[in-house]
Amino acid sequence: MDAVEGPVLREDRAVLKLVLPKGSLEKATFDLFEAADLTVRRSSSVAYQATIADPRVDDVRILRPQEIPTYVADGLFDLGITGRDWVEETGSDVVSLGELHYSKASANPVRIVVAVPQDSPWEKVEDLPQGVRVSSEYPALTRRYFAGLGIDADVQLSYGATEAKVPDIVDCIVDLTETGRALRAAGLKIIDEILHSYTEIVVNPVSYEDPAKRKAMEQLKVLLDGVLEARGKVLVKLNVGEHDLAEVTKLMPAMKSPTVSKLFGETGGYAIEAVVAKSQINTLIPALKDAGATDLIELPLAKIVH
Repeated sequence: MDAVEGPVLREDRAVLKLVLPKGSLEKATFDLFEAADLTVRRSSSVAYQATIADPRVDDVRILRPQEIPTYVADGLFDLGITGRDWVEETGSDVVSLGELHYSKASANPVRIVVAVPQDSPWEKVEDLPQGVRVSSEYPALTRRYFAGLGIDADVQLSYGATEAKVPDIVDCIVDLTETGRALRAAGLKIIDEILHSYTEIVVNPVSYEDPAKRKAMEQLKVLLDGVLEARGKVLVKLNVGEHDLAEVTKLMPAMKSPTVSKLFGETGGYAIEAVVAKSQINTLIPALKDAGATDLIELPLAKIVH
């Protein structure tokens, strides 16, 4: 009898062209894909072509996130990972497969904000004068924003170090920030937020209408979402006697409710397991032990798929 192999995709399977971001999101994206068992391999750290050993992925490129929405919209790639900020800046016609809550430094969104010198009299955007000089790496988005407020703004494209151009070159800036720390260090204050931006999976609309390609895309996203869901969580397993069962169960801050199983061959013995936040573990484990739990085990999690 032939050996039974795992499930495989048919010969007419959909293969996807994928583009990943180069630059500030590069390492965080590669780490996410590796944790999702979609390891990105390339000949060197500066190569723009790569491969993923997965039957759903045919071609992988690494390009600047600013360009990715346009390339995906034009059909050069089926899907890509970029920020909502660049989708809005380019006005690209793409389908969002959903947010991926990670960025360069945290799981928090980045913000596109309007900032002015700390000592300026302007406290809100409406205080800015007509003809205000603005520097930004997002000129199209910035022009639409000020036009929507009825403010005639002289918007200049910035190629970087935007915060250094105030007040000698421009009156204010529209810039990206995750924490606001760099803006405060530059002597600036935020007077408005234009956009919250998460990393997203964006998809070519024609590819999205292809059922086989859409299924393949959604399967890849399940893996990535599973990794992000598992971050910051651990699995706690323990044993407990019947007398202490209620108290120990009450302490377990499970995602839904803890799993409780009767121990084989034990009279009045139970096993409990639950997924809990890693941040709580330093106080939880001693509390469980004090309540009568024994044989406590903390295990890392790779993925959580709902």
